[in-house]
Amino acid sequence: MRGIAKSFGPAEVLSGVDFDLRAGEVHVLAGENGAGKSTLMKILAGVHTDYRGEITLRGERVRFSSPHEARERGIAVIYQELSLVGPLNVAENIFLGRERGPLVRRTGEALAAKRLLREMDIPVPPSAIVEELSLPIRQLIEITRALAQDAGILVMDEPTSSLTETEVETLFRAVKAATARGCGVIYISHKLEEIYRIADRITVLRDGSRVCTAPAAELPREELIRRMVGREIGAQLPWRAAAPGRELLTVKNLSRPARGTGNSSPLREISFTLHEGEVVGLAGLQGCGNSEVLQAVFGALEGVSGEILVQGTPAGPLSPARAIDRRVALQTNDRKATGLVMEMSVSANTTLAALRRFSPGGWLMHAREREAARDQGRALRLKAASPDQEVGSLSGGNQQKVVFAKWLLTDPRVLLLDDPTRGIDIGSKFEVYELIAALKERGCGIVMVSSELPELLGLSDRILVLREGAVVRELARQEFSQEEILRAALMSEVPAHA
Repeated sequence: MRGIAKSFGPAEVLSGVDFDLRAGEVHVLAGENGAGKSTLMKILAGVHTDYRGEITLRGERVRFSSPHEARERGIAVIYQELSLVGPLNVAENIFLGRERGPLVRRTGEALAAKRLLREMDIPVPPSAIVEELSLPIRQLIEITRALAQDAGILVMDEPTSSLTETEVETLFRAVKAATARGCGVIYISHKLEEIYRIADRITVLRDGSRVCTAPAAELPREELIRRMVGREIGAQLPWRAAAPGRELLTVKNLSRPARGTGNSSPLREISFTLHEGEVVGLAGLQGCGNSEVLQAVFGALEGVSGEILVQGTPAGPLSPARAIDRRVALQTNDRKATGLVMEMSVSANTTLAALRRFSPGGWLMHAREREAARDQGRALRLKAASPDQEVGSLSGGNQQKVVFAKWLLTDPRVLLLDDPTRGIDIGSKFEVYELIAALKERGCGIVMVSSELPELLGLSDRILVLREGAVVRELARQEFSQEEILRAALMSEVPAHA
């Protein structure tokens, strides 16, 4: 790719970018959210066709007019936002767009899908309906679909954002097998550990321009961070000791039977408390039920029994609306499905959970709404042309910031965070960490789930380890270690009572 330039209206998002890929290598594309990484890859994939510059594929100059044309030339892309079709089953999604007739779809594709699922260690049958599966499982199916194309170029945009360590290992084995047969892999990630485990070369983009390209072994971590953000980044996990105040949230015997095919985990008599100025982490392996605990407390999960008290008052049968009224907020781990309305503007999404503040008498005050969105955007360093920009046109990390802004505008006392830094770059992660520390100092209570165990260890005051929907261990900060958490998560028995 030579001299690639792209604008959205008056805003130039790429400015003369050069990028190349060799057969059999993993070339990491690094940079902050909004640096232009995903836009560059969408040009390669035929999504954006109105760009300047040229692309050469195996010595031949090409200009794809559609994603289908790029796929036909051997370019497979795994986007950060999943593109599976929910009502279809797993096999149908894996081979979507490559069907050769109903008989093949019923027989050959199902057998091929079963083999691929077994190779990727995905514990679901080919007949499982995708929309009934958990987000991590759907992410693995998206990856399987791309690998099934036997592509010559594989683009992976934050492929591990929802995966456990075991699932990441499975993915890395698949990447190694792909490069061994000559496939070139373009890998986008904000996780430094992943970058240095998998990269042969690294190219850094910042503000739409290429900053550098270098072998991974010649680009130390501190230098990579500096080149990505254009400034020095201090300590990444600013935990500060605090004396917890009164109880904000009390959960007693929270239970729920398992439902569906892998779509949600059971809950088994979970009990815990959350105090003012405290961060409680929920840890465990995939399917342990930590995300379901947050959803249950927020009233977004059906069939839940048990008792929930907010600031000492029984909450009764919660719903999301009642939870918001009680100053309980939930940032989910899937911004596309449950966090944002992608077709609406930044300002409309920012105020969505606090509309009554901006609509006295039922009349929406647009000027106040836009000003609030601007204030939140400045506080979170949101990269958007204006509050009127459609949120779906933002980068994934900036979309995540809008989700954060939406809940902060409700002034929550209890903040439930499900993977709050998913898809966010290193500089923005530091800002989120500082924000969590500031909320804690103001007396907000936070219950947090994270797919990055070091993040959970660095931010939490206490950690509850879950296994199969039950709390099997509570760790005080002085007991924290990855080994202790994994040992508890892998216990062979689950207690009858938590």
